[in-house]
Amino acid sequence: MNQELQTMCRFGFARGRAALLVLAGALPLLAAPAFGADPEAGRKLAEGQCAACHGKDLMTPIDPSYPRIAGQFEDYVVKALGDYQSGARKNGVMGAIAKPLSKADIENVAAYIGSLSGPLNQKK
Repeated sequence: MNQELQTMCRFGFARGRAALLVLAGALPLLAAPAFGADPEAGRKLAEGQCAACHGKDLMTPIDPSYPRIAGQFEDYVVKALGDYQSGARKNGVMGAIAKPLSKADIENVAAYIGSLSGPLNQKK
């Protein structure tokens, strides 16, 4: 390989490696949808909306087929509520509850639910 081609390959590799490092550094930000969320505002929403079916502690649902949502991962709650909102996930009750929520509402309730002790975050 001639010198010029070797230099170009090294430069391209270095740029690609730098881009990967920048992307890797951004991944934690992408994985935290509730950054800056207000769990206290989420608690108020959960008490007014979620508790009616999922139980006051979000661990004792009124029907055994309803999930215990306390301690659920924040990103999962954000995704699930967004899917109910858009109709990608079908459930009449959850769709009606999620539809009027703002992005901030969803992030706040997700932060609150994620802060609770539950089956997904208890040490065994």
